[in-house]
Amino acid sequence: MVITIEIPDDVVKRAQTLGLTAESYVTGLIASQKVEPIPVVSKEERAARLERFFEEMAAHSERIPILSDEALTRESFYSDQR
Repeated sequence: MVITIEIPDDVVKRAQTLGLTAESYVTGLIASQKVEPIPVVSKEERAARLERFFEEMAAHSERIPILSDEALTRESFYSDQR
């Protein structure tokens, strides 16, 4: 693949101090980056992970107080502050 870019002057100077061309310096920088592939996960594995997530979220939920329907209305969140 060929990509044309503008190389900043400070990058060119750094390459020159190392005795490299700007192109070879930038190519080396790109090559040194480790790009991890995104793992492919099956539908079954995604479902299992999601189920584990919700099980962990629900753990100890018996300690969460039960709120009334009134406590969860829009009006209860945005009460008049006059």
